[in-house]
Order: sequence, then C-alpha cells, then structure tokens
Amino acid sequence: MLGLMQEWPLLCHKLIDHAALQHGDREIISRSIEGPIVRTNYGELRSRSLKVAQRLERDGFGLGDRIATLAWNTARHLEAWYGIMGIGAVYHTLNPRLFPEQILWIMNHAEDRAVFVDLTFLPLIEKVAGGVKSLKQVIVLTDKAHMPATSLPNAVAYEEWLGEADGDFAWKSFDENTAAGMCYTSGTTGDPKGVLYSHRSNVLHAMIACMPDAMGISSRDVVLPVVPMFHANAWGLGQSALMIGAKLVMPGGKMDGASIYELLDSEKVTFTAAVPTVWLMLLQHLEETGKKLPHLKKVVIGGSACPRAMTQKFQDNYGVEVIHAWGMTEMSPLGTLGTMKPVHDGLEGNARLDVQQKQGHAPFGVEMKVTDDNNVDRPWDGKTFGRLKVRGPAVARAYYGGAGKEQFDEEGWFDTGDVAHIDASGYMQITDRAKDVIKSGGEWISTIDIENLAVGHPDVAEAAVIGVAHPKWDERPLLVVVRKAGKEPSKDDILGYMNGKIAKWWMPDDVAFVAEIPHTATGKIQKTTLRQQFQDYRLPTA
Repeated sequence: MLGLMQEWPLLCHKLIDHAALQHGDREIISRSIEGPIVRTNYGELRSRSLKVAQRLERDGFGLGDRIATLAWNTARHLEAWYGIMGIGAVYHTLNPRLFPEQILWIMNHAEDRAVFVDLTFLPLIEKVAGGVKSLKQVIVLTDKAHMPATSLPNAVAYEEWLGEADGDFAWKSFDENTAAGMCYTSGTTGDPKGVLYSHRSNVLHAMIACMPDAMGISSRDVVLPVVPMFHANAWGLGQSALMIGAKLVMPGGKMDGASIYELLDSEKVTFTAAVPTVWLMLLQHLEETGKKLPHLKKVVIGGSACPRAMTQKFQDNYGVEVIHAWGMTEMSPLGTLGTMKPVHDGLEGNARLDVQQKQGHAPFGVEMKVTDDNNVDRPWDGKTFGRLKVRGPAVARAYYGGAGKEQFDEEGWFDTGDVAHIDASGYMQITDRAKDVIKSGGEWISTIDIENLAVGHPDVAEAAVIGVAHPKWDERPLLVVVRKAGKEPSKDDILGYMNGKIAKWWMPDDVAFVAEIPHTATGKIQKTTLRQQFQDYRLPTA
C-alpha cells in the first residue's frame, strides 16, 4: 500500500520561492567586486534569478547544459546559480585557485557551454576560453560602466544582458533527481573528478545543515559564508540560508582579517563558516587591534583540522562557540559536526576541548563506518583506526564520466580516503589521509594529531608532518614548521612543548623550519609536494 501524500518534487527553485514569499524583505549584503557594499533582499533575488533563467533559455541553453561560474560570494553569483538551476541546467563552480591548465581540462571535461565570471577572473578566462570547444558565451558579472575591454568575442556585461529580460518566466519542471550542480575535486592525485549534485540531494543537504545539532541556523541569524561557493557549495549555505530565511552577508573577494572583521561587526553577523587559514588571519587582526566580536555566536571550522588553540581562543577570548566540522565535495559536503551531545553536559576546559578536537558526529542523512583493509568493520572504541566510509542521500554514488569506480562499493559505501576512529558516542576523529598516515614499526601514527599539537606552540604559525624513511622503523615523523613573524623557536623549544602530550613513539624525530608550507587550491596542506621536497632528508636518528 502506498501513502496518499502529494507529489512535491524537491527542486532547488522551491528554496528561492519560499525565501521570497516568507522572508522577502530579509537582506542580502554583498561586498561587490567593483568595491561598494550592495544591498538587496530575497524578493529581489528571486526576481533577478527568473530573469537569468529567462535570458539563458532565450540564448539557447536548457536542460542538462553545464553553465560554469568563476566568481566570489556575491548576490550576483547566487542569482546566477538559481537562474541556471531554474531551467534544468547545471551550475558548475570553477575554482580560480587552480592552474589555468587545470581549469581548461575541467571545463572541457564538463563540456561547459557558458560561463559567468567576475571581473577579478576575466584575465584567467581569457587565457583558457579559446581551448574550451563547447564554450558559446561569457557573461561578465558587472555593468556596462565597469565592463573592461576584452579579447573574448562572445563576452557580454551581465547587467546589460539581464536588462533584456522582463522576468515574465516560470521555472521549468523536471524530476527531482535532475542534475543541479557540479563541483570537481581538487585533484591532488590524478585528474580532478566531477561530483554531480541533484536537486533532491541539494535540498536534503540543506535540511541536514539546518538541524540544531548540525549548523543550527534560523531566520534570526545573520550568516556570513566566508567559505567560497566554489568550495563544495559554500558548505550548503547557498541553499540552507534561503530555506530558513537568514540574512546573508557575502564577502566578495576580500578575505583578509580586517575585511572579514568589518563585515562581522557592521552587519552584526551571528554565524560564519570557513577554513582555519581564514580564522588565523582574523584572530591575528583581533590580537593586533584589541577588537572584540560582540555579535558573533557561532563559527563552523572545517576543510582541514581545526587547531585546538584556535577553538580555545574563539571560545575563551571572544565567547564564540566553535563547531568543528568535516565533509567532502562528494558529500555535498557535510559529513560530521562537533556539536555537544547530552553525555557531554557540564564539560569545561580541557575536557570539553578534547571532544571538540574530534570532527564530530554524523547528522541524520549520513551513515558512516570504519573498516580494515579487508572491509571488516572496526569497533567504535575511540582508538581503533580504519578506513572511513560513508553513504547517504547527499553522498555521491559515482563520479561524472565514470572515474574512480574503486571508491564505491556495491552496498553504496563511498571510501573517503581518510583514516579515522569513532568513539562509543558516535564522534569521529580523522587521524590522517590514507596516503599520509605514517607506518612506523608496523604501527600507525596520526600526522594530524601531531600537527594540531605543534600549532598550539605560541611561536608556531603553521605545521605539517610527513613520514621520512628510516632504516629500522620504515618511517618516522618529520615535523615541518613555519615560525610566526618575529619569533625564533628552536627545535628543542618545540619538542619540549610537545613532550608528554602525545605518545613517546609518536614524537617527531626532527624539526625542519621553512618559510612556507605548500597548499592545494582548496587550502589543504599539499603533502605530496612536501614529501618531494624532503625526499632526500636524513633523520638524525637514522
């Protein structure tokens, strides 16, 4: 027997319809690429998104077409998203931090037919557009007054292009499993892989994100998505904020500590999210100026492990709750969030920080397990490492084009490539990437735990740990450190600080000081490059 409920497909344009109807006057503030702060609202966002959809259809784009975006977080970028999805086309966020050759490869692989591009990135598109066989149109996200001269024959100014539509348009109807968005993994090993989101998965992921034990945002919040829209949907905030009608503050292209603080303060932001490197810049700005964060209540930190010292500073110095999170492009991206369960009621100080160092527990909609190399489940005891595998309605079941089939099994589990353990309360902790874990004397050593500890030293700006060949133990840890400006900690200073805080056999065999640590286009430490840099390094214990 089937239920007698209405067919109501989960389509992304229902999010913008709801936002306009229930929260039409709620503001969206953008730091424009041209410079000034620009204000609009959800009602106007919907009207302009309808014009985008109408204009795209008039230009010959439709169901299934990949329409790229190369842009910062602004209202224009957001309305382009919803206009693209409203005709059944697929928004494809390009990461401007990739090399031009990678962007060219990705655009050809996706067969992008058009691209919306910010002024900042127009020179980048000029470099690659001629090599993208499928590309028909370039829409520059600006007005006629700011439109620069360009070598592109098919480039138009967004506001002029949009002005030719009257908005008398109805969203297209299609199955909720229709593709809505596309994002490529960073491709640190091999070619980047395309993740293809559906309307259904985007809407369900937005519901997951809004849960009180996930991001827990509401219409009363002022949300600043510092994490870019080209990083896995800005962690879903481009959908979840509309679902609940939060005020949105879009930072544009200025990500330095002073610029982020200006928006946090002037717009009375209550919730924000980004990777640790952004918050390092903000905390440094706060320490240098003595400013406070009177409005901010909650910050989600993910993308890479959040240093314990960062969590402690936000909470103890500024009264801001930190939610440590983990996820992947393949998961839309939320996987776990470190909100507190009742079992942790009353925990304070180091005991609370011990829990917050973990990546958190899975919300409804995410199943996870850890297994050994033979796919045998490992116990949830908080110490037994294993391969982390996940499944759920917003988790990829394949990559676009069929690459990476070995990461998906017949039961629907996706092998994340991470090594982790899960405790009895369901809190997961990443201990490494499978390819980064150090195997010393037959035992595994977590590089992430060592890195987090080292960054807690007051004179350390950043740290990374890699395995270096050892004649007796196979591999031993080398700690690579970037000193804070004006500080000169020695090897003995840092190892002395770490002594007794981790297992003795986990202690690095040596410390190497460098001017900078290489990062991927998504801000993660690029350990492949570090391993190449130190491939001939000889440890003193060897």
